[in-house]
Amino acid sequence: MSSPDPQVRVPHDAENRPDHGDSAHGVRQPRNPPLRGPVIAVTGAASGVGAALVSRLAASGEVKQVVAIDERRGECAAAQWHLLDVRDPAIAEKLRGADVVVHLALDLDLETDPAARTAYNVRGTQTVLTAAAAAGVHRVVLCTSAMVYGALPDNDIPLSEDSELRATAEATGVGDLLEIERLGRRAPRAHPGLNVTVVRPAVLVGGTDTALTRYFESPRLLVVAGSRPTWQFCHVEDLVSALEYAALEKVDGELAVGCEGWLEQEEVEELSGIRRMELPSAVALGAAARLHRIGLTPSPAGDLAYTMHPWVVSVSRLHAAGWRPRWTNEEVLAELLQEAAGRHTVAGRRLGRKDAATAAGAAGATVALLGAAAAVRRARRRRGI
Repeated sequence: MSSPDPQVRVPHDAENRPDHGDSAHGVRQPRNPPLRGPVIAVTGAASGVGAALVSRLAASGEVKQVVAIDERRGECAAAQWHLLDVRDPAIAEKLRGADVVVHLALDLDLETDPAARTAYNVRGTQTVLTAAAAAGVHRVVLCTSAMVYGALPDNDIPLSEDSELRATAEATGVGDLLEIERLGRRAPRAHPGLNVTVVRPAVLVGGTDTALTRYFESPRLLVVAGSRPTWQFCHVEDLVSALEYAALEKVDGELAVGCEGWLEQEEVEELSGIRRMELPSAVALGAAARLHRIGLTPSPAGDLAYTMHPWVVSVSRLHAAGWRPRWTNEEVLAELLQEAAGRHTVAGRRLGRKDAATAAGAAGATVALLGAAAAVRRARRRRGI
Protein backbone atom coordinates (compact mmCIF):
# COMPACT_ATOMS: atom_id res chain seq x y z
CA MET A 1 0.00 0.00 0.00
CA SER A 2 1.19 3.50 -0.72
CA SER A 3 2.19 5.76 2.17
CA PRO A 4 0.40 9.08 2.75
CA ASP A 5 1.72 12.05 0.78
CA PRO A 6 4.05 13.91 3.20
CA GLN A 7 3.01 17.27 1.72
CA VAL A 8 -0.66 16.84 2.64
CA ARG A 9 -1.29 18.57 5.98
CA VAL A 10 -3.93 17.26 8.37
CA PRO A 11 -5.93 19.99 10.23
CA HIS A 12 -5.11 20.11 13.92
CA ASP A 13 -8.74 19.54 14.90
CA ALA A 14 -9.25 16.51 12.68
CA GLU A 15 -9.37 14.16 15.67
CA ASN A 16 -12.38 16.07 17.11
CA ARG A 17 -14.47 16.07 13.95
CA PRO A 18 -17.41 13.66 13.67
CA ASP A 19 -16.94 10.66 11.42
CA HIS A 20 -19.17 10.98 8.36
CA GLY A 21 -17.33 8.29 6.40
CA ASP A 22 -18.18 4.64 5.87
CA SER A 23 -18.14 3.85 9.56
CA ALA A 24 -20.42 1.46 11.39
CA HIS A 25 -21.70 2.32 14.90
CA GLY A 26 -19.08 5.02 15.28
CA VAL A 27 -16.15 2.70 14.53
CA ARG A 28 -13.83 4.34 12.02
CA GLN A 29 -13.04 2.16 9.01
CA PRO A 30 -9.47 2.04 7.74
CA ARG A 31 -8.76 4.49 4.95
CA ASN A 32 -6.95 1.83 2.94
CA PRO A 33 -8.83 -1.47 3.16
CA PRO A 34 -6.63 -4.58 3.25
CA LEU A 35 -5.65 -5.99 -0.10
CA ARG A 36 -7.94 -8.67 -1.39
CA GLY A 37 -7.09 -11.56 -3.63
CA PRO A 38 -5.19 -14.79 -3.17
CA VAL A 39 -1.83 -15.42 -1.58
CA ILE A 40 0.18 -17.15 -4.32
CA ALA A 41 3.35 -19.15 -3.72
CA VAL A 42 5.81 -19.81 -6.55
CA THR A 43 8.56 -22.43 -6.45
CA GLY A 44 11.63 -22.03 -8.63
CA ALA A 45 11.09 -18.32 -8.11
CA ALA A 46 14.62 -16.94 -8.45
CA SER A 47 15.20 -17.41 -12.17
CA GLY A 48 13.63 -18.06 -15.55
CA VAL A 49 9.87 -18.43 -15.79
CA GLY A 50 9.55 -18.41 -12.00
CA ALA A 51 11.25 -15.03 -11.61
CA ALA A 52 9.15 -13.54 -14.39
CA LEU A 53 5.93 -14.85 -12.83
CA VAL A 54 6.86 -13.57 -9.35
CA SER A 55 7.46 -10.07 -10.74
CA ARG A 56 4.17 -10.13 -12.65
CA LEU A 57 2.13 -11.34 -9.69
CA ALA A 58 3.80 -8.87 -7.30
CA ALA A 59 2.73 -6.01 -9.60
CA SER A 60 -0.85 -7.27 -9.91
CA GLY A 61 -3.67 -5.58 -8.05
CA GLU A 62 -5.46 -8.94 -7.96
CA VAL A 63 -2.89 -10.63 -5.72
CA LYS A 64 -2.67 -10.09 -1.98
CA GLN A 65 0.82 -11.52 -1.41
CA VAL A 66 3.47 -13.44 -3.35
CA VAL A 67 5.49 -16.09 -1.54
CA ALA A 68 8.70 -16.93 -3.42
CA ILE A 69 10.49 -20.22 -2.78
CA ASP A 70 13.90 -21.17 -4.13
CA GLU A 71 17.35 -22.21 -2.97
CA ARG A 72 18.59 -18.66 -3.51
CA ARG A 73 17.00 -15.25 -3.24
CA GLY A 74 15.71 -13.60 -6.41
CA GLU A 75 15.47 -9.94 -7.31
CA CYS A 76 11.80 -9.22 -6.53
CA ALA A 77 11.84 -7.32 -3.23
CA ALA A 78 8.04 -7.23 -3.03
CA ALA A 79 7.81 -10.99 -2.56
CA GLN A 80 8.18 -12.85 0.73
CA TRP A 81 11.20 -15.13 0.23
CA HIS A 82 11.87 -18.58 1.70
CA LEU A 83 15.17 -20.27 0.86
CA LEU A 84 14.99 -24.04 0.75
CA ASP A 85 15.00 -27.08 -1.53
CA VAL A 86 11.49 -28.00 -2.70
CA ARG A 87 12.19 -31.61 -1.65
CA ASP A 88 12.45 -30.50 1.97
CA PRO A 89 9.24 -31.42 3.88
CA ALA A 90 9.66 -28.14 5.79
CA ILE A 91 8.16 -26.46 2.73
CA ALA A 92 4.71 -27.29 4.16
CA GLU A 93 5.18 -24.67 6.87
CA LYS A 94 6.28 -22.08 4.30
CA LEU A 95 3.12 -22.72 2.28
CA ARG A 96 0.79 -22.22 5.22
CA GLY A 97 -1.54 -19.32 4.45
CA ALA A 98 -1.12 -19.62 0.69
CA ASP A 99 -4.19 -20.15 -1.47
CA VAL A 100 -2.39 -21.25 -4.63
CA VAL A 101 1.00 -22.77 -5.41
CA VAL A 102 2.59 -22.54 -8.85
CA HIS A 103 5.27 -25.23 -9.00
CA LEU A 104 8.08 -24.25 -11.38
CA ALA A 105 11.10 -25.78 -9.63
CA LEU A 106 12.05 -28.25 -12.37
CA ASP A 107 15.43 -29.24 -13.77
CA LEU A 108 15.24 -29.80 -17.53
CA ASP A 109 18.89 -28.92 -18.24
CA LEU A 110 20.30 -30.95 -21.11
CA GLU A 111 23.60 -31.38 -19.30
CA THR A 112 22.17 -32.69 -16.00
CA ASP A 113 22.65 -36.36 -15.21
CA PRO A 114 19.31 -37.96 -16.20
CA ALA A 115 18.97 -39.97 -12.97
CA ALA A 116 19.65 -36.91 -10.80
CA ARG A 117 17.27 -34.84 -12.89
CA THR A 118 14.45 -37.34 -12.50
CA ALA A 119 15.07 -37.69 -8.76
CA TYR A 120 14.83 -33.91 -8.32
CA ASN A 121 11.80 -33.38 -10.55
CA VAL A 122 9.67 -36.25 -9.31
CA ARG A 123 10.55 -36.00 -5.63
CA GLY A 124 10.14 -32.22 -5.71
CA THR A 125 6.66 -32.46 -7.25
CA GLN A 126 5.60 -35.16 -4.79
CA THR A 127 6.74 -33.05 -1.86
CA VAL A 128 5.08 -29.86 -3.11
CA LEU A 129 1.74 -31.58 -3.73
CA THR A 130 1.74 -33.27 -0.32
CA ALA A 131 2.91 -30.11 1.46
CA ALA A 132 0.31 -27.98 -0.30
CA ALA A 133 -2.49 -30.27 0.84
CA ALA A 134 -1.14 -30.33 4.41
CA ALA A 135 -0.90 -26.52 4.45
CA GLY A 136 -4.50 -26.04 3.33
CA VAL A 137 -3.65 -24.81 -0.18
CA HIS A 138 -6.62 -25.37 -2.48
CA ARG A 139 -4.93 -25.15 -5.87
CA VAL A 140 -1.59 -26.26 -7.33
CA VAL A 141 -0.55 -25.23 -10.84
CA LEU A 142 1.96 -27.54 -12.53
CA CYS A 143 3.88 -26.61 -15.68
CA THR A 144 4.95 -29.44 -17.99
CA SER A 145 5.06 -29.27 -21.80
CA ALA A 146 2.94 -30.01 -24.84
CA MET A 147 5.60 -32.64 -25.54
CA VAL A 148 3.61 -34.99 -23.29
CA TYR A 149 1.13 -35.48 -26.14
CA GLY A 150 3.90 -37.10 -28.16
CA ALA A 151 5.11 -36.31 -31.68
CA LEU A 152 3.50 -38.87 -33.97
CA PRO A 153 2.77 -38.97 -37.70
CA ASP A 154 -0.96 -39.57 -37.14
CA ASN A 155 -1.48 -36.70 -34.67
CA ASP A 156 -4.38 -34.36 -35.35
CA ILE A 157 -3.37 -30.81 -36.29
CA PRO A 158 -4.02 -29.24 -33.88
CA LEU A 159 -4.36 -31.64 -30.98
CA SER A 160 -7.19 -30.94 -28.58
CA GLU A 161 -6.25 -30.39 -24.96
CA ASP A 162 -8.09 -33.59 -24.04
CA SER A 163 -6.03 -35.68 -26.48
CA GLU A 164 -4.43 -38.83 -25.10
CA LEU A 165 -0.89 -38.41 -23.81
CA ARG A 166 1.03 -40.71 -26.15
CA ALA A 167 4.58 -39.55 -25.48
CA THR A 168 7.23 -41.99 -24.30
CA ALA A 169 10.19 -41.42 -22.00
CA GLU A 170 12.64 -41.47 -24.92
CA ALA A 171 13.05 -37.67 -25.24
CA THR A 172 14.92 -35.42 -22.82
CA GLY A 173 12.92 -34.87 -19.64
CA VAL A 174 9.63 -36.14 -21.12
CA GLY A 175 9.57 -39.16 -18.80
CA ASP A 176 9.80 -36.76 -15.85
CA LEU A 177 6.97 -34.62 -17.24
CA LEU A 178 4.72 -37.66 -17.73
CA GLU A 179 5.36 -38.72 -14.13
CA ILE A 180 4.64 -35.19 -12.90
CA GLU A 181 1.32 -35.28 -14.77
CA ARG A 182 0.51 -38.66 -13.22
CA LEU A 183 1.19 -37.25 -9.75
CA GLY A 184 -1.02 -34.27 -10.58
CA ARG A 185 -3.93 -36.51 -11.61
CA ARG A 186 -3.59 -38.63 -8.50
CA ALA A 187 -3.27 -35.76 -6.00
CA PRO A 188 -6.96 -34.69 -5.88
CA ARG A 189 -7.96 -38.28 -5.16
CA ALA A 190 -5.42 -38.55 -2.36
CA HIS A 191 -6.20 -35.06 -1.04
CA PRO A 192 -9.89 -34.18 -1.54
CA GLY A 193 -10.39 -30.46 -2.00
CA LEU A 194 -7.07 -29.96 -3.75
CA ASN A 195 -7.40 -28.72 -7.35
CA VAL A 196 -4.52 -29.38 -9.75
CA THR A 197 -4.22 -27.37 -12.97
CA VAL A 198 -1.63 -28.32 -15.60
CA VAL A 199 -0.17 -25.87 -18.12
CA ARG A 200 1.52 -27.34 -21.23
CA PRO A 201 3.52 -24.87 -23.35
CA ALA A 202 4.61 -25.52 -26.94
CA VAL A 203 8.29 -25.00 -27.88
CA LEU A 204 9.32 -22.49 -25.23
CA VAL A 205 11.44 -19.53 -26.33
CA GLY A 206 12.84 -16.55 -24.43
CA GLY A 207 16.09 -17.21 -22.60
CA THR A 208 15.57 -20.98 -22.75
CA ASP A 209 17.98 -23.75 -23.73
CA THR A 210 16.44 -26.99 -24.93
CA ALA A 211 17.07 -29.60 -27.60
CA LEU A 212 14.43 -27.87 -29.71
CA THR A 213 15.90 -24.37 -29.39
CA ARG A 214 19.37 -25.77 -30.14
CA TYR A 215 17.95 -27.16 -33.38
CA PHE A 216 18.07 -23.59 -34.71
CA GLU A 217 21.72 -23.11 -33.73
CA SER A 218 22.94 -25.64 -36.30
CA PRO A 219 24.43 -24.61 -39.63
CA ARG A 220 21.78 -26.76 -41.36
CA LEU A 221 18.30 -27.78 -40.23
CA LEU A 222 18.20 -31.56 -40.07
CA VAL A 223 15.09 -32.90 -41.82
CA VAL A 224 14.30 -36.60 -41.80
CA ALA A 225 13.15 -37.76 -45.20
CA GLY A 226 9.43 -38.49 -45.38
CA SER A 227 8.62 -36.57 -42.20
CA ARG A 228 6.30 -33.60 -41.82
CA PRO A 229 7.67 -31.18 -39.23
CA THR A 230 5.32 -28.50 -37.91
CA TRP A 231 6.43 -25.78 -35.53
CA GLN A 232 4.42 -24.01 -32.85
CA PHE A 233 6.21 -21.78 -30.39
CA CYS A 234 5.37 -20.27 -27.02
CA HIS A 235 7.13 -17.14 -25.81
CA VAL A 236 8.02 -17.08 -22.12
CA GLU A 237 5.95 -13.90 -21.70
CA ASP A 238 2.85 -15.69 -22.96
CA LEU A 239 3.51 -18.67 -20.70
CA VAL A 240 3.81 -16.32 -17.71
CA SER A 241 0.49 -14.66 -18.52
CA ALA A 242 -1.17 -18.08 -18.91
CA LEU A 243 0.24 -19.17 -15.54
CA GLU A 244 -1.16 -15.97 -14.02
CA TYR A 245 -4.60 -16.86 -15.42
CA ALA A 246 -4.35 -20.29 -13.83
CA ALA A 247 -3.07 -18.94 -10.51
CA LEU A 248 -5.91 -16.42 -10.33
CA GLU A 249 -8.38 -19.27 -11.00
CA LYS A 250 -9.67 -17.73 -14.22
CA VAL A 251 -9.25 -21.11 -15.89
CA ASP A 252 -8.52 -24.65 -14.77
CA GLY A 253 -8.00 -28.19 -15.99
CA GLU A 254 -5.38 -29.20 -18.53
CA LEU A 255 -4.29 -26.18 -20.55
CA ALA A 256 -2.16 -25.94 -23.66
CA VAL A 257 -0.48 -22.62 -24.35
CA GLY A 258 1.26 -21.33 -27.46
CA CYS A 259 1.03 -19.04 -30.45
CA GLU A 260 -1.91 -19.14 -32.79
CA GLY A 261 -1.53 -21.75 -35.53
CA TRP A 262 1.78 -23.22 -36.68
CA LEU A 263 4.55 -23.03 -39.26
CA GLU A 264 5.42 -25.73 -41.79
CA GLN A 265 9.09 -26.68 -42.17
CA GLU A 266 9.31 -24.88 -45.51
CA GLU A 267 8.06 -21.67 -43.88
CA VAL A 268 10.63 -22.02 -41.10
CA GLU A 269 13.42 -22.44 -43.63
CA GLU A 270 12.26 -19.45 -45.64
CA LEU A 271 11.92 -17.22 -42.57
CA SER A 272 15.21 -18.33 -41.02
CA GLY A 273 17.29 -18.48 -44.17
CA ILE A 274 18.82 -21.74 -42.91
CA ARG A 275 19.02 -24.51 -45.47
CA ARG A 276 18.04 -28.08 -44.69
CA MET A 277 20.13 -31.24 -44.50
CA GLU A 278 17.88 -34.17 -45.36
CA LEU A 279 18.71 -37.68 -44.18
CA PRO A 280 16.88 -41.02 -44.36
CA SER A 281 15.11 -41.96 -41.13
CA ALA A 282 17.29 -44.98 -40.40
CA VAL A 283 20.49 -42.97 -40.86
CA ALA A 284 19.35 -40.01 -38.73
CA LEU A 285 17.87 -42.03 -35.88
CA GLY A 286 20.67 -44.59 -35.85
CA ALA A 287 23.39 -41.94 -35.80
CA ALA A 288 21.61 -39.94 -33.09
CA ALA A 289 21.27 -43.02 -30.90
CA ARG A 290 24.94 -43.98 -31.32
CA LEU A 291 26.24 -40.46 -30.69
CA HIS A 292 24.18 -40.12 -27.53
CA ARG A 293 25.20 -43.56 -26.31
CA ILE A 294 28.90 -42.72 -26.50
CA GLY A 295 28.34 -39.34 -24.85
CA LEU A 296 29.00 -37.03 -27.80
CA THR A 297 25.52 -35.47 -27.78
CA PRO A 298 23.26 -34.53 -24.84
CA SER A 299 20.04 -35.34 -26.70
CA PRO A 300 18.75 -38.91 -27.07
CA ALA A 301 17.36 -40.09 -30.39
CA GLY A 302 13.83 -39.59 -29.03
CA ASP A 303 14.27 -35.83 -29.30
CA LEU A 304 14.35 -36.15 -33.09
CA ALA A 305 10.68 -37.18 -33.18
CA TYR A 306 9.70 -33.64 -32.13
CA THR A 307 11.43 -32.27 -35.23
CA MET A 308 9.84 -34.93 -37.47
CA HIS A 309 6.16 -35.22 -36.60
CA PRO A 310 3.40 -32.75 -35.66
CA TRP A 311 2.51 -31.95 -32.05
CA VAL A 312 0.70 -28.65 -32.54
CA VAL A 313 -1.88 -27.93 -29.84
CA SER A 314 -5.16 -26.06 -29.53
CA VAL A 315 -5.34 -23.37 -26.85
CA SER A 316 -9.13 -23.36 -26.69
CA ARG A 317 -9.53 -23.41 -22.89
CA LEU A 318 -7.39 -20.33 -22.38
CA HIS A 319 -9.16 -18.65 -25.30
CA ALA A 320 -12.54 -19.35 -23.73
CA ALA A 321 -11.31 -17.65 -20.54
CA GLY A 322 -10.32 -14.53 -22.48
CA TRP A 323 -6.56 -15.13 -22.71
CA ARG A 324 -4.75 -14.34 -25.96
CA PRO A 325 -1.06 -14.73 -26.88
CA ARG A 326 0.81 -11.50 -27.53
CA TRP A 327 3.37 -13.19 -29.77
CA THR A 328 3.02 -14.85 -33.17
CA ASN A 329 5.00 -17.87 -34.33
CA GLU A 330 6.89 -15.67 -36.78
CA GLU A 331 7.85 -13.19 -34.05
CA VAL A 332 8.98 -15.91 -31.66
CA LEU A 333 11.05 -17.58 -34.37
CA ALA A 334 12.73 -14.23 -35.08
CA GLU A 335 13.62 -13.84 -31.40
CA LEU A 336 14.89 -17.41 -31.23
CA LEU A 337 17.16 -16.81 -34.22
CA GLN A 338 18.44 -13.61 -32.61
CA GLU A 339 19.24 -15.50 -29.40
CA ALA A 340 20.94 -18.24 -31.40
CA ALA A 341 23.17 -15.79 -33.28
CA GLY A 342 26.82 -16.48 -32.47
CA ARG A 343 26.10 -19.90 -31.01
CA HIS A 344 27.20 -23.01 -32.84
CA THR A 345 25.58 -26.34 -32.20
CA VAL A 346 26.32 -29.51 -34.10
CA ALA A 347 24.67 -32.86 -33.50
CA GLY A 348 22.89 -31.30 -30.49
CA ARG A 349 26.14 -30.32 -28.75
CA ARG A 350 26.83 -26.61 -28.25
CA LEU A 351 30.43 -25.76 -29.03
CA GLY A 352 32.39 -23.57 -26.63
CA ARG A 353 35.89 -22.16 -26.70
CA LYS A 354 36.89 -23.94 -23.51
CA ASP A 355 35.57 -27.31 -24.64
CA ALA A 356 37.94 -28.20 -27.45
CA ALA A 357 37.72 -31.96 -26.96
CA THR A 358 33.94 -31.92 -26.99
CA ALA A 359 33.93 -29.58 -29.95
CA ALA A 360 36.17 -31.91 -31.90
CA GLY A 361 33.99 -34.88 -31.06
CA ALA A 362 30.77 -33.10 -31.97
CA ALA A 363 32.27 -31.78 -35.17
CA GLY A 364 33.34 -35.30 -36.02
CA ALA A 365 29.78 -36.45 -35.39
CA THR A 366 28.47 -33.89 -37.85
CA VAL A 367 31.05 -34.97 -40.42
CA ALA A 368 29.84 -38.55 -39.93
CA LEU A 369 26.24 -37.50 -40.52
CA LEU A 370 27.18 -35.52 -43.59
CA GLY A 371 29.31 -38.40 -44.82
CA ALA A 372 26.41 -40.79 -44.38
CA ALA A 373 24.12 -38.43 -46.28
CA ALA A 374 26.69 -38.12 -49.07
CA ALA A 375 27.03 -41.90 -49.26
CA VAL A 376 23.27 -42.27 -49.58
CA ARG A 377 23.18 -39.67 -52.35
CA ARG A 378 26.02 -41.39 -54.22
CA ALA A 379 24.28 -44.77 -53.95
CA ARG A 380 21.06 -43.26 -55.27
CA ARG A 381 22.88 -41.70 -58.22
CA ARG A 382 24.49 -45.04 -59.06
CA ARG A 383 21.05 -46.65 -59.07
CA GLY A 384 19.70 -43.83 -61.19
CA ILE A 385 17.16 -42.71 -58.55
